[in-house]
Amino acid sequence: MNLAVTAQHLLPKRLLTQLAGWLARRPGPHAPFLIRRFIARYKVDMSEAANPDIASYATFNDFFARALREGARPLAQADWVCPADGVISQLGPIQLGQLIQAKGHHYSATALLGGDEALAGLFNGGHFATIYLSPRDYHRIHMPCEGRLRQMIYVPGDLYSVNFATAEAVPGLFARNERVISVFDTACGPLALVMVGAAIVGSMATVWHGTVNPPRTYYPRQWRYRDERALTLAQGAEMGRFLLGSTVILLWPREAQLRFAEGLLPGQGVRMGQALASFGPPSASDAADAPEGGAPSASDQQGAVHAQPGNAGQADGDEQGAGAV
Repeated sequence: MNLAVTAQHLLPKRLLTQLAGWLARRPGPHAPFLIRRFIARYKVDMSEAANPDIASYATFNDFFARALREGARPLAQADWVCPADGVISQLGPIQLGQLIQAKGHHYSATALLGGDEALAGLFNGGHFATIYLSPRDYHRIHMPCEGRLRQMIYVPGDLYSVNFATAEAVPGLFARNERVISVFDTACGPLALVMVGAAIVGSMATVWHGTVNPPRTYYPRQWRYRDERALTLAQGAEMGRFLLGSTVILLWPREAQLRFAEGLLPGQGVRMGQALASFGPPSASDAADAPEGGAPSASDQQGAVHAQPGNAGQADGDEQGAGAV
């Protein structure tokens, strides 16, 4: 195990994340300084931003969750499109309830979904895709297809980094880290979209609820959305955002008969809106075992929903404890 990963076991990750989140939310002269240093360090392309004026961002979070200019991410003609900019970390079939984290490392769908065996069972024999978002990427998350919101679960957890070195070294990383799980009903059955938090990730938010964390509770929280209040989001509509971080994992059921877009492999960079997958019986290559390798490397889009992250979650559904994880 390398020193950077070893240090993560020892550092007070929650405290450091809380401090980073507090600083990122505060306006002041430090904000433009941090933004300029961040852009230079990670070579962020501000020409894609709806607002490229660095000085106009009051806080670091305003910059980090920036919208893209119109037309920056056109939607492909595909059944499912990429929900985010990033790199494909892993993708493939869910075999015996297991997903690939990195070469030689697997974790269960049940663990990823907060210990909910019934929910995980909906995806047995289906497919998954994991997309890693590097610091330079656009950090709003969009719908891969049209979906009707059914459920949201907040699962507390660790705050390890989710980069390639950590994914190779920390068993069950994505099922250990803090995460927000959104479940949708779609034309092909249920779809789970999991936003995985990481070290220094200040918060995660959805458009129907607003900021989900903080607060960071030590117990799971769950919201169920009844028929009369269920929200339908169009393909390409914004569904949430990270304020620093991280990773998005998609789970599809067997009945989707998923076929990933031709040439889509672990280690490949992707952009929100590009073709991700389609309906149809799997090809010979799709039916093969999931790849064992793949390394993470390092817009506002059109849609049917115009709500912005706020504090409306309690009105949309019923919050309840989700039990032990």
